[in-house]
Amino acid sequence: MVELDGAPLIQRPLAVARAAGLEAFVVAKRGTALPDVPTWYEPDEPTHPLLGLITALEHGPVIAVACDQPWLTPELLRALADHAGPAIAVEREPFPGRYEPLQLPVLRDALEQEASLRATLGRLQPAVLGADRALVASINTPEDLAAARDA
Repeated sequence: MVELDGAPLIQRPLAVARAAGLEAFVVAKRGTALPDVPTWYEPDEPTHPLLGLITALEHGPVIAVACDQPWLTPELLRALADHAGPAIAVEREPFPGRYEPLQLPVLRDALEQEASLRATLGRLQPAVLGADRALVASINTPEDLAAARDA
């Protein structure tokens, strides 16, 4: 919910998804502060980032993005949506990515082992689209946020 240019940061990837013609949902735990957006709720336990992707995939194939990726473009998300099969935009970066329910067994196993999604990518074998790495940059620190506000 941190603001960037007068709006919650999460609004940017949601707007980009809609501009790409995709139905946009947020995956979150109940009680999470969110703007008024369609939400799929994940279980309260475990608390692990993989759970959000698993929850989304239970609804079918998804183009998954992180809520802190303000530089995504509709063209990039559309390229992922149009790709036949699992794919990521940039090598070794799980988001944005096209994920499919057939990957659920690997993801559930990784969750059980408390592995990260980045560490699990090799087992998922997604195609890599080779997008510009700057488009998938995340805002993870106060310094990142300050730089984004200055951009």
